[in-house]
This record gives sequence, structure tokens and C-alpha cells, in this order.
Amino acid sequence: MKTLKGPSLHLAQFSAETAPFHNLPAIAQWAADLGFKALQIPAWDARLFDVATAAESQDYCDELKGQLAQKGLQISELTSHIFGQLVAVHPAYDAMCDNFAPPALRGNPQARTAWAMEQMKLAAKASRRLGLSELGTFSGSLAWPYLFPFPQRPEGLIETAFDELARRWRPILDACDEQGVNLCYEIHPSEDLHDGTSFERFHELVDHHPRCNILFDPSHFVLQQLDYLSYLDIYHERIRMFHVKDAEFNPSGRQGIYGGYSAWVERAGRFRSLGAGQVDFKGIFSKLAQYDYPGWATLEWECCLKDQEDGAREGVEFINRHMIQVTQRIFDDFAGAQIDRQQINAMLGIA
Repeated sequence: MKTLKGPSLHLAQFSAETAPFHNLPAIAQWAADLGFKALQIPAWDARLFDVATAAESQDYCDELKGQLAQKGLQISELTSHIFGQLVAVHPAYDAMCDNFAPPALRGNPQARTAWAMEQMKLAAKASRRLGLSELGTFSGSLAWPYLFPFPQRPEGLIETAFDELARRWRPILDACDEQGVNLCYEIHPSEDLHDGTSFERFHELVDHHPRCNILFDPSHFVLQQLDYLSYLDIYHERIRMFHVKDAEFNPSGRQGIYGGYSAWVERAGRFRSLGAGQVDFKGIFSKLAQYDYPGWATLEWECCLKDQEDGAREGVEFINRHMIQVTQRIFDDFAGAQIDRQQINAMLGIA
């Protein structure tokens, strides 16, 4: 068995224009002082990281790793969620997703998609230069507006959407394979890959591509009332990244999973700081230890109530407390005995 690595911190929710969150050296020092051992870096955030330079310059990558090492940190993974989101955008979301793209590409969905696919390939190259084996992302969504089957969906609508999704992602997965990088899709509402069934549909269409893997975040399963412990039993071989994030679901007579268009504070399902929600992290960490999960436990802080710096500080202690240092011997070795083949046969009544 393997002991999980961690805690790591996903920087996407902390990056800002104000110190110490405005550049990588400053935010790294802040994270190191809190006790984090690694950083998960959002490849799209130019305040922290230059993905194009990292893809082409080993010197840039070595210098970045060296700067972090001086603070006692390493990079756990890169994430590419914004790039991945733009690989597949339903027209209903064009205006909102345009904000993620360079200004010159806004209003041009085809150019935006091509740019996003290229950024994904750059992120894979950058990961290799940094010595990383996993890259987190979103799948994007073409079918999501048709999640609820009314009005009745025309035959072939979902199949066509997933065929197109697979067509766009296949060359990216191949590029990841060339770089020795596993692409880990975060299973997430609003994405076409939002549960096990949708992941399986996609996985089959990309011919069970060996680089098609999963970023596991249990908070998203609480919000859709999916059994995340059983999910680990089913998909543990594909899970290569782990976001430690909490959530709660408190349905009422007024709303449930869909939330009634409420803001986050009023929703039945809400993201919470670690320990304030309902996720069974003892069960999750036990399952991951049981299944030899090879990666990092990374805090992704999102909470509609608590201050983010409090959440980060408490998150370090929370993850450390739940990490399982796996045993190197069987607990009942003291009761073992040396038995030879003749004795075994005698115990079983075998002549």
C-alpha cells in the first residue's frame, strides 16, 4: 500500500491582485508558512505561471521548481480547467465563456476552441518539463443544457454531442500520451463528464484511452447525491488526482438538488470549508489507502461562508489529520507461525 502525498494547495481560489496572492513567489511563501508541502498551479493564470514559456523552456521550469524548493515546496500538478472548459462550449454559454478567452477571440467560437485545444497541448508539454505525470481539467459541455429530458430529447442528440466531445479531446489525449501525462477530468456538474455514467460514455468513445483519467472531488457528488465511496470502489483505477473539498446537502420543502436558482448561501447544496460539511473523509482516505492511490491530497478551498485564509490554515491540519500512514506489516503477525507444505496438507485432510 502507498501513503498519500500532501497536503497540496490548489492556487486558483487564492490568486488575486493583492499581496501575498499576486505572484508565485509571494503566494508560495504564504502557503509554505501555513504548512503546505506542494502547490497545484492553474496553468491559465498568467499572474502565477506562463504556460507557453513552460512548454518550450526547460530553464524556466527548472528555475520555477528551484524557487519553490527553497521554500520547501514542490508542484503537485498543473490544472487546466479554464482551457478545458473552452474546448467544448454550448452556444447558450458563449457570452459567459468568452470572458475566459483572449479578447481577440471573443465572439469567434471556432477560433476560441482551437486556441483552447492548443493551450491544453502546451499544458501537457509544460507538465512533462516540470516532471509531472498528472494534469487536471474540465471536459467542457455540449450536452449539459439538455440534462433534464424535457422537452423530449430528439433521438441522437446526446450521442452526437458525445461523439463531438470525443473528437475534440482525442488529439489532446494523444498529445498527453506523447508527453507521458495523464489527463484527469474533474467530474463536475456543468460539465458533460459529471458522473460515472457520463464518464464511461466518453471513455468508450475515446477507445478507453490510457491517458483518460479522473480528478476525484467528493463535494460535487454530495451536491448531486451520488455515492462517492462506491464511486471509489468502481473507478479507483482511473482516479489520479484528488481535491479535498467539503460540501453539505440540506433539502427542504422548498428546494433540493436543483437549488431553485438560489445564490450559494441559500442553496440546499453548498460547498463548505473542510470539516463544516457532510463528506465522509475518513471513509475516503481509507478507500484511497486501500486502493494504493498514487497521488496528492490537494485542498481546493471553496466555501460560501468562511474566510479563505482561515479555510487554508484549517485545511492543512485537517488533511494532515486524515492522512493514513500505511502499515508495512500485517497487524496480526505476532500470531503467525511457520507451516510447511506437509502440515498444510494435514490441516486440510489431503493425503
